[in-house]
Amino acid sequence: MSASVLFDAPGPKARARNVIYSVIGSVALLGLLGWAVYRLYNRGQFAGELWDIFNYAGIRENILDALLSTLKVFALAGVLSLVFAVILCVARLSDHKPIRWVALVFIDLFRSIPLLITIFALWVGILGDISSMWALVLGLTIYNGCVQAEVLRAGVNAVPKGQVEAAYALGLRKTQVTLSILFPQAVRSMLPTIISQLVVTLKDTSLGFMILYPELLYSARLIANNTPVGGVYPTVQTVIVFGAIYIALCLALAWLAKFIERRGRRSKAGITPAAGAKELQEVAPSGSSDLEPAPNPGTGDVHKD
Repeated sequence: MSASVLFDAPGPKARARNVIYSVIGSVALLGLLGWAVYRLYNRGQFAGELWDIFNYAGIRENILDALLSTLKVFALAGVLSLVFAVILCVARLSDHKPIRWVALVFIDLFRSIPLLITIFALWVGILGDISSMWALVLGLTIYNGCVQAEVLRAGVNAVPKGQVEAAYALGLRKTQVTLSILFPQAVRSMLPTIISQLVVTLKDTSLGFMILYPELLYSARLIANNTPVGGVYPTVQTVIVFGAIYIALCLALAWLAKFIERRGRRSKAGITPAAGAKELQEVAPSGSSDLEPAPNPGTGDVHKD
């Protein structure tokens, strides 16, 4: 039986038991899903006229505009939060104690405050008169930047100290060590967590409906509350359609993360030998060598005059 670092490999009985539990869990999940579909069918939620509203040009244009607004906020907040995270991470790792404490207080403060409160405070004018879009972007940037800063700091602390000591021994400055050794390895090791937090950023754009920003959730509420069909509001249909859009966006982001990770592995494995090594191989190919080792004075032959 082989063992890994975290747990012992399961034996035959454990594997059979895991299979049984997986089958039971899958059957239970499918049963729950079937029961929900049956309930919706009995209530007439699958009637064609309730779904036909998404064939209207105005509804489709509304959904497209909301999707573009959501992606615009996510792109701005995602990029700005990563930049802000790098600044906070550098401050947390600073050799100056006041800078470290200011960064620590800032991170702990805005990680503790609910994101909706931060967004609402920015929207009502705590920093001046700003639009609902920028209130949402800045709120997402501040909160997710604090979280991403701690993720990066964990990745930096996970780099072996021997590499840092060797870099300083070579005469590199702290800025060079941080940019060329610490951050590249931290980003590579913490990439899944960084992408997971970006998915959270994407989903948190839905908080924009509280400050009347026309993103996906705001558009969904307008469609569900203002387009009744035969006296029935298409709430279930709207939730399913917009939920599918959110799921598709998150899956696309997860696929992008896997693609970047695969590219990183290929680039890491595809290192070519240095020019000096290639020249040495051309001069002395494998199996023969034109370079003779120096004789060992302790074991070599003694030549007499």
